[in-house]
Amino acid sequence: MTAPPTDDHPVTLTIGQLARRSEVPVRTLRFWSDEGLVPADRNDAGHRVYGPAAVARLDLVRTLRELGLGLDDVRAVLSRRRGVGEIAAAHVRALDDRIRELRAQRAVCALLARTRAGDTPPDERSVTLMNDLARLSAAQRQHLIDDFVTETFAGIDDDAPGAGIATGMRSMPAELPDDPTPEQVGAWVELAELVADPGFRARCREMAVAGATAPEHHERGADPAAVAEHAGAALAAGVDPASPEAARVLARIPGVEGQDAAARARTADSVELFADRRVERYWTLLGVLNGWPAREPAVPAFEWFAAALRSAPAGQSSDQP
Repeated sequence: MTAPPTDDHPVTLTIGQLARRSEVPVRTLRFWSDEGLVPADRNDAGHRVYGPAAVARLDLVRTLRELGLGLDDVRAVLSRRRGVGEIAAAHVRALDDRIRELRAQRAVCALLARTRAGDTPPDERSVTLMNDLARLSAAQRQHLIDDFVTETFAGIDDDAPGAGIATGMRSMPAELPDDPTPEQVGAWVELAELVADPGFRARCREMAVAGATAPEHHERGADPAAVAEHAGAALAAGVDPASPEAARVLARIPGVEGQDAAARARTADSVELFADRRVERYWTLLGVLNGWPAREPAVPAFEWFAAALRSAPAGQSSDQP
């Protein structure tokens, strides 16, 4: 509210007096007056003077501008063409978008700041891509993933074996967290580059088509849990897949013991078709973005399993030396 007239606050103020009172620069006051936001009168000498109504108007204009409203919005409020609430709500939405962008940029900077001395720094293209991708809206990010999944599963019946994977592959989080970690920004950038890779798209398409149109792959597959347990342990122990010990490991996996060489080769073909490190990386990156529990990579165990199938003598049992 405007103070009552005193020696310090006369009924009218010169532009200099108003500038000192309001802490708004004279140049800004002159501009706002010329724009019709803060009306001024003229004294006998032709200088601008401001009455109580102009002082009150200035307080409102300054507040609206400090909140970030543009001159057109301020003018609309002053002319009562738009309510303060309506404009404030729109401004809140704009501020939310800007805050999201700033947080994403902060996470990108934090990721770059982790580059250690001696590491090769990201090139200009990588930094630009990282920043642009991190600032995408949730809808834009989801569209990027949806486009990849649609291409991968085009023409495949929803009831076909493995078709349900498409739903999981679309599971982008609705938003990056309000304060995304550098790991989440890095995961999103890597995921975006992965789904844009024609080679990766072709590989996923190959897996989707094979899984939907060749049920024999499912019939000849070994128990995944047994493969992960036994082949994973052998891999961790450094067992050569072509060694006699590897043959004994295979004999402990249900469905493998007693297979002839041709059957083992077919099983190895199926394993190699569906075991792909880049596809597993896709799920890992989605997990980082969604906050899923981390899992140890499983594909290396299946790669070891396929190599052992191709190398071990057919029909060898676990009790052989």
